[in-house]
Amino acid sequence: MNLEKVIFGFFIILALTLNFGFFIGEFDNPDHHNVYELFAVIVVNLIATVLKFGDRTQMGALLLATSLVADLQLLMAAVVWGYALHVSGSGLDSMVMGSIVSLAGGAMLANIVSVVLLIIETVNLRR
Repeated sequence: MNLEKVIFGFFIILALTLNFGFFIGEFDNPDHHNVYELFAVIVVNLIATVLKFGDRTQMGALLLATSLVADLQLLMAAVVWGYALHVSGSGLDSMVMGSIVSLAGGAMLANIVSVVLLIIETVNLRR
């Protein structure tokens, strides 16, 4: 068993499951989406991105691309959340929360693609 592959797979799957946990709930209800969970999703996605930098294969490039997309969308969700709370006077209304959850949903889709690519790469391994 390759410990590096285990850690790599762990962070990819953890990023997806945390993202799903943040995404699930009423779309526009701020009580169903925790800011600390969003923070955890961002941190785990960034760790998964860093772990993907060493792979120089075509599959590695696709995995890195999906991770960068997820990172960008999650960071934008955090920026929207911060802007709504600290800059604009509107706060977390249903429209803002909908935007945040939509961005997290896009990141979740990128994470799903990443997990599917990881499964394809694992299936294609030859001994």
